[in-house]
Amino acid sequence: MLNFGFNRSGCNRINRLRHALLLLCALSLAACGFHLRGVANVPFESAYIGGSASIMGDLKKSLASNGVKILRNEGDAQVSVELLSESNDKRILSLSGGGKVREYELVYILTYRMRDASTPEWGPEQRVEIRRDFSYDDSQLLAKSFEEARLQNDMRAEVVREVIRRLSATAPRK
Repeated sequence: MLNFGFNRSGCNRINRLRHALLLLCALSLAACGFHLRGVANVPFESAYIGGSASIMGDLKKSLASNGVKILRNEGDAQVSVELLSESNDKRILSLSGGGKVREYELVYILTYRMRDASTPEWGPEQRVEIRRDFSYDDSQLLAKSFEEARLQNDMRAEVVREVIRRLSATAPRK
């Protein structure tokens, strides 16, 4: 039998120490106020989403998961949102000494406006802009293209969350 210098009482002490550390970590995580992001508290029950932005489907799905009924007729909705424009841009941030690209900046911009059923006028245009930087290496072309696609998807999800936060803050109460 192998003996690494631990007797039974030493192993019991180590196990007790592990359990105490695990309990301490669990208690500190519970005490810090951490909780998973839940659904948004939207103050309206129905919405109309118009426009031609590719993010429209994601926005409709997210609102529907928050209990908002998405209507096809603008006149029946409590809140109308018109997605005016969206743009994706990729800019070079830095070059190496040899003139090769080392970093890119991705920019996603969505412009929209909203109107509640009680007013005939549209509100002012609002703009949501998200930026992400990522390093680039020609020798890892496939991995970097996947990283770029993932960043684009994350930026789209962040824009949807931001639009819902703004709608929740400015929309009329039920």
